[in-house]
Amino acid sequence: QVQLVESGGGLVQAGGSLRLSCAASGSGFSINAMGWYRQAPGKQRELVAGPTSGGSTNYADSVKGRFTISRDNAKNMVYLQMNSLKPEDTAVYYCYADYSRNTVRLWSWGQGTQVTVSS
Repeated sequence: QVQLVESGGGLVQAGGSLRLSCAASGSGFSINAMGWYRQAPGKQRELVAGPTSGGSTNYADSVKGRFTISRDNAKNMVYLQMNSLKPEDTAVYYCYADYSRNTVRLWSWGQGTQVTVSS
């Protein structure tokens, strides 16, 4: 299984910025897609940003214009630049990877990183 490790979470004031990173490690796999979900207390996990099958990027409406996802394919990493943070962005942020090992397509989650935005 591919292991995903997130970093970069923390406490920030409203209006501030954070950059999350996620590194995929393991052997014998190829990454199809990587992206980010988040889960706030008492709420369902929701997609924050991730690639579509058509090659574009899907962002949650609530983060459009403030968050930017980027990939470093050579390093098997994905980043989430979060600007103009709001208290409602407070959540645990999870990286995911859609990957293939041999002919099998699999999915993996990171352990999550806490983002807390104070007002």
